[in-house]
Order: sequence, then structure tokens, then C-alpha cells
Amino acid sequence: MKPNYSYEKRQKELARQRKKEEKLQKKAEKKAIKEAGSDSSVEPPA
Repeated sequence: MKPNYSYEKRQKELARQRKKEEKLQKKAEKKAIKEAGSDSSVEPPA
């Protein structure tokens, strides 16, 4: 039986995409936390 290269390629691509999305999510969470923190600590000038 010959190896199924297209299946392996698909799995690799899916794994890469998952990793990329996780990275983007972490980045977005960090940004949201940073913005929330700076918004609450910075007081508007009176």
C-alpha cells in the first residue's frame, strides 16, 4: 500500500492553521488585557 501524502499534507496544514489561530487568540487576549488595564488606570484630565 502506498503512503497517502495528500492526507499527511492536509493534517500538517490543519495543525499549522490551529497553531496560527491559537497564536492570534493569545495575542488578542494580551491586547485586550493591556487595553482594559490602561483604560481603568488612566484617569481623564479634569
